[in-house]
Amino acid sequence: MPLRFVIFDLDNTLYQRGSGVMEELGRRIQVWLCEALDLTWEEATALRRQYLRQHGTTMAGLMAEHSVDIGHYLDFVHDIRVEEYLEPQPELAEMLERIPLRKVIHTNATSDHGRRVLLALGASEQFEQVIGIEEVGLHNKFNRKAYERMLAQLDATGPECVMVEDSPGNLPAAKALGMTTILVGGSGPIPRRDDVDDWVDYTVESVLEVEHVVDRLLTGAEDETLGKDEAAP
Repeated sequence: MPLRFVIFDLDNTLYQRGSGVMEELGRRIQVWLCEALDLTWEEATALRRQYLRQHGTTMAGLMAEHSVDIGHYLDFVHDIRVEEYLEPQPELAEMLERIPLRKVIHTNATSDHGRRVLLALGASEQFEQVIGIEEVGLHNKFNRKAYERMLAQLDATGPECVMVEDSPGNLPAAKALGMTTILVGGSGPIPRRDDVDDWVDYTVESVLEVEHVVDRLLTGAEDETLGKDEAAP
């Protein structure tokens, strides 16, 4: 089945880790927990760790354990001036433009946050759609339902898509649906280290290398420097 889409994760994938965006998002999660649940900073930290362990994300824990306004939570957490942390990346926009497939963002953040990040990076014109967590029923990408709903919105099947991610834990569900998976750098835990070859097809150090992987997928060629089935870092 021919490829139609390249689906990109957003934060820490389109730009390098350490920009400060994710750190500020994490700080605002802490602030929200302290204010909404009347917790100390230390209690909020402990609760985030507990929810990460039990539910996968803070938001999932809040939805399972509390009656809170998740819309307000998402708006508050993502209310940051991303242009203070990011700047235009002409090389990124040029690389994306050369990829002869339809390009979409699929992020665990809100789609509004996604659009603001793309504007800050100077890459918004390269993407036809931004699909955030609200558009997939508040399902995180380690959940198969998130990808199923994303594919339904695109009227696409898994084998027609390449998924580009920096978080290893978000790729098993994508691979299970037949997507070709590319791990950029790699952050966060790897849930099935012994079976990494089953769900990571390619690893690259930078998102700018995705173009070369896609070229070889489209031509049927292999590149020894990129290494299909190379172990994830």
